[in-house]
Amino acid sequence: MDFTGKLKIASTASAIGMETEQIAFEYLVSNGLTPLDRNFNTPRGEIDIIMRDNMQLIFVEVRFRQSDYFGGALASITRQKYLRMTAAAQAYMQLHKTTNSLSARFDVIGMRRSKNDPSGYQLDWIKNVAVN
Repeated sequence: MDFTGKLKIASTASAIGMETEQIAFEYLVSNGLTPLDRNFNTPRGEIDIIMRDNMQLIFVEVRFRQSDYFGGALASITRQKYLRMTAAAQAYMQLHKTTNSLSARFDVIGMRRSKNDPSGYQLDWIKNVAVN
């Protein structure tokens, strides 16, 4: 799905990261999720976006890749990255005392430059990701 958002295309890596996270955030909100937190950091790991969908917490990792040549965004989620996300999610749930009241899932928003619209991004929302 092409999603341009309201931002100009960035050029530096950190600017692209901030821009793609903002576009992903807006996309998730437009799809009915309720925002809870962004860039949640712990010594054990980091979560880009935390949303809520009814009684489920959604922990979202946003990944940008220039192309799918090396496997794309999903392929960039290593087991180590997944374990760090899991640890950060557990810390968030303990901090907010939601471990007994809400279930959780991990999603990935994979983004790359749009072939159809050079001023936008191609966005793929992969729900309930698990890495072995």
